[in-house]
Amino acid sequence: MKLVYVFDAYCGWSHGFSETLRQVVSRHPELPTDVVSGGLFTAARRVPIREFGYVQGANAQIAELTGAEFGEAYERLIADGSFVMDSEAAARGVAALRQAAPDRAAELATTLQHAFYVDGLSLSHAATYRKVAEQAGLDADAVVGAFEAPEAQDAAAKDFHRSAELGVTGFPTLLAVDGDRVTVLAHGHATADEVDRRLANLS
Repeated sequence: MKLVYVFDAYCGWSHGFSETLRQVVSRHPELPTDVVSGGLFTAARRVPIREFGYVQGANAQIAELTGAEFGEAYERLIADGSFVMDSEAAARGVAALRQAAPDRAAELATTLQHAFYVDGLSLSHAATYRKVAEQAGLDADAVVGAFEAPEAQDAAAKDFHRSAELGVTGFPTLLAVDGDRVTVLAHGHATADEVDRRLANLS
């Protein structure tokens, strides 16, 4: 059995799930964890953030429920409403980091969300992946190269397709996958204890 975490790096609720994910992964070192980008803001949804009028209200709700931090640099980044969240670019970055350190994919996914939601760094810029890679002790040149490579678009498209194949309809979703059996452990929000109880019911 393995865990499959389907999220979007530009999803506030996924950011709110970061601490739960960290705890679950640390409690279950025996379970490999795949990280899949879901593609929340693509095609017609790739528009200036001002068109999503609910963002600040939702973020306040997420912070209250999960304790997740939304930093001042992030607030400045989105203040004028012109910032565009591009989930394909973020998925390319997730794929580049995942390629550099497959066994640290969950950790790197949460680090990437911190880079956006706390440090206010765009997930469309190569410099963001350089910084994340350097902080994680990875080969930053290799990560940036992978982010900018044509193959990264294929990796993003494969992630979006896998998310759909798994039947995921919202982010974040944490799944337990055992052969053909797929069980939802968390959708939107859950504590690590709640996930543990659901895992225990599978054994």
